[in-house]
Amino acid sequence: MAPVSAMLPRWRLYSWSTNLMSLGTTLYLEGAEFQYQEAEKKILKGIDLEIRAGEWIALLGPNGSGKSTLLKLFNALLLPSQGCCFIDGINTKETNVSEIIRSKVSIIFQNPEDQIVASVVEEDTAFGPENLGLPSPEIKKRVKEALTEVGLWEMRKQPVSSLSGGQKQRLALAGVLAIKPGALLLDEAMSMLDPSSRKSFLDLIKREHGYGRTIVQVTHRLEEIVDSDRTFIITDGELSWHGNTETFLSMSDDSIKNMGFAKPPVAVLKEELVKNGTVAMSTKSNIADIREKLCL
Repeated sequence: MAPVSAMLPRWRLYSWSTNLMSLGTTLYLEGAEFQYQEAEKKILKGIDLEIRAGEWIALLGPNGSGKSTLLKLFNALLLPSQGCCFIDGINTKETNVSEIIRSKVSIIFQNPEDQIVASVVEEDTAFGPENLGLPSPEIKKRVKEALTEVGLWEMRKQPVSSLSGGQKQRLALAGVLAIKPGALLLDEAMSMLDPSSRKSFLDLIKREHGYGRTIVQVTHRLEEIVDSDRTFIITDGELSWHGNTETFLSMSDDSIKNMGFAKPPVAVLKEELVKNGTVAMSTKSNIADIREKLCL
C-alpha cells in the first residue's frame, strides 16, 4: 500500500468542478490535527484524506482513536487546531460558514435521543428545514418526503415517546434527510439497535448511498461495511491504513485480527467459496453478490 502521505496532493486551494460532482458532498482534510482544551495530547495528528462525492467510507479504529472527533470536523462542530478541513471546497475555518457546512453534512449519532428535539414525529422532522428558513410549503414537502423515505409517514402525528428504539433512529435519519445534505455521517448509529432494526436502518443507508449521497460510517461491526467503497483505519489519532474495502476484507484472518478486528461471516463464506472454486475472487463480500454469482 502506498504511504498515507502519498494518498493525495498537498493542495492549498481545494475545489471541484460542479460538472464532475455527483449529488454527494466532497470532504477533504489536509494536515488536520485536533487537541481538546486541557488535554495532554492531540486526539488527531496530521490527518490527510480525501472523500469523493458519492463515496461510502467505513471509518474504523479502537475506542478513543479519534473517529468521532474526525466526524465533528467534517460537520464544523469542531475546527482543526492545525491544518484545514474543506467541505465542497469551503474551508470550515472561514467566517460564517457553519450553517452552510451543516446544510451539506449531517451527523446521525449513536443515541437518537441526542438529536430528537420535538415531542411529535412530524414536528421533529420539520426542525431542520425550519432552521434553514425555508417557506412553509417547502417544509411540509420535505417532511412528507423524509418520513415516507424512512417508513414513518403514517406515524407522523404520534408522540416521539411512543416509538421504539429503531423507529427513533429512523426518525433521526428523517430529520437529517429533510435538510437534504450531500453527506451523511454515521457515528455508530446502529450500535444500540437490535439485529432486525439494524438491518432495516442499514438498508435505508444503502438506499441513500444509491441516490448519490456521500456516507462516512463509524462502526465496530465489519458486517456493516461490506457495501462500502473504501475503508480508513484510525489508530491513536493517525490514519494507519486506507484502501478498498474488498481488499481489506480479503486479507488473512490473522492480518485483520492484528488490526483489532474479526472478519465478518459473509467474508469468511466468500473465502471458502473461492477456495473450492464455486465463485471467483472478484466476487464481493456481500450476500447479494454471492447469491448472484451462485445463481449464474
